[in-house]
Amino acid sequence: NLLVTFPAPIILALMLNEITSTRYKRVVQTVTYLPHFLSTVVVVGMAWAMVFLTHAQGGLSAISRRSWLFLILSGLATGASWLCYYRALQLGSASKVAPVDKLSVVLTVLLAALLLREELTARSLAGCALITAGTLLLVL
Repeated sequence: NLLVTFPAPIILALMLNEITSTRYKRVVQTVTYLPHFLSTVVVVGMAWAMVFLTHAQGGLSAISRRSWLFLILSGLATGASWLCYYRALQLGSASKVAPVDKLSVVLTVLLAALLLREELTARSLAGCALITAGTLLLVL
């Protein structure tokens, strides 16, 4: 079953990447991204529903202004990141854009070591090196 279902999304992505008509490409992009948007709306709606169903909305006032600022900035950065990713997919091939996106793992590990003083182990360094090498192999 896995051998039949696993390649299907990859083949579909490759076929969609080969669409040359701008009109069809926009339709495909809308149909492809709409579920992500809808799932985000549903998750946020359910999260707020849980807050109100558990009567925890009083705790919202306990959140400091600084925490609100960082929550809002985090949300904006996430949204901007997705917009940039989708734009990159429009401009380039998915086989080159997706690997570069995975470099965020390497960046996260390095920032955690530098800013949060997390320990860099031989395993995490090897993993970062392999992700970077794999990205370069796919992109170049």
